[in-house]
Amino acid sequence: MEKEITVLQKQVDAWIRTVGVRYFNELTNMAMLTEEVGEVARIIARRYGEQSEKESDKGKDLGEELADVLFVTLCLANQTGTDLQAAFDKKMKLKTERDATRYHNNEKLKP
Repeated sequence: MEKEITVLQKQVDAWIRTVGVRYFNELTNMAMLTEEVGEVARIIARRYGEQSEKESDKGKDLGEELADVLFVTLCLANQTGTDLQAAFDKKMKLKTERDATRYHNNEKLKP
């Protein structure tokens, strides 16, 4: 059974090949990823941070912007031959082993 990220990578690849014609090159996608992360940062800074939210930003959907980040990330993984599911699973294992007690012992995180 395929795991979620693998399914998403295949879904994005199918979309690119049928609707998008082809992938943008890696440098273009990297620039696009940076732009999308900036849009997420703008919403977070204004909606949850200390900056005031402009009227034009109030209708922006954080979920949609996060999905844009995910889409471009999946594009980059596909075009560089990266198995993002395997990389994610490896990272979660590493973080779990490394941080098993780290956060529970952090006084700054205690209520």
